[in-house]
Amino acid sequence: MELTVEQHPVATLIRVHATRIDAPTALQFKEDMRKLTGRDQGRFILDLRQVDFIDSSGLGAVVASMKQLRPGQTLELAALQPIVDKVFRLTRMDTIFTIHGDADQAVAADPV
Repeated sequence: MELTVEQHPVATLIRVHATRIDAPTALQFKEDMRKLTGRDQGRFILDLRQVDFIDSSGLGAVVASMKQLRPGQTLELAALQPIVDKVFRLTRMDTIFTIHGDADQAVAADPV
């Protein structure tokens, strides 16, 4: 799974370049996120535009990525595809994460 990082003045945007976050990819995703969030402070926005499937392992990896953040860091989500959005809403994770319609909107939004 490939993750790319874009630095913006108000946030770090992490783009997921994969169509799935599931059992075979969840551990690597979590490790990659740990490395990426370990080097900066502030807001991290996870752009899930290309992800069209997430299972419980993938959801767990996203939640674990949030839990491993240090004080002063936040993880927000952007551009959830309909099926991925449904998973976050059914599991009530939409009450835990700030979810933005798209990555540009997320970067421009005031910090939560």
